[in-house]
Amino acid sequence: MQDLEKILENNKIKPTAMRLLVLQFLLKKKVAISLTDIENHFEKSDRTTLYRTLQTFVNKGISHKIDDGTGISKYALCEENCHCEIDTDLHLHFRCTNCNETICITDYKIPTISLPKGYIAENVNLVVKGTCNKCNGNKINFLN
Repeated sequence: MQDLEKILENNKIKPTAMRLLVLQFLLKKKVAISLTDIENHFEKSDRTTLYRTLQTFVNKGISHKIDDGTGISKYALCEENCHCEIDTDLHLHFRCTNCNETICITDYKIPTISLPKGYIAENVNLVVKGTCNKCNGNKINFLN
C-alpha cells in the first residue's frame, strides 16, 4: 500500500482508503473501465464517492477520461510523466467491437493538429474501432 500512497501523495492527493483501493484496481486493469465497472467491483461503495475519486484522479493527472463512442466514459491510468497535454501526451485508443473493451495504445501518439485561426483545442480524442488481437485470435502488427 505504501507505493500506492506515494503515487497519490506525489500527485497532491490525500490517500484515503477508497482512493487507494480504486488506484490499486486501476493498476491491475489492462483496459479502460467505466464507473459502472468500478461500482460493480466495489459493490458496497457509494457511486458518488467512486465518481469523485475518478474525477480527482483525472483532475490531478493520474488517469484520463476516454470517450470511445459508446456514450459511457471510460477511465485509464496515465503513463508515468504524463500531463495529458494536447501536444505531447495524447495517444490512440482502440475499441474492440467484439468484446467491447477499450484499450490505450500509448505507443501511438495523436499528431499535433493545426486548427484555423480563432479555434482553440481543449481535448483531442482518437478512437479506432475494430477487432482486437485477442478476439481476432492472433497477434496483429498494429497499423503495419
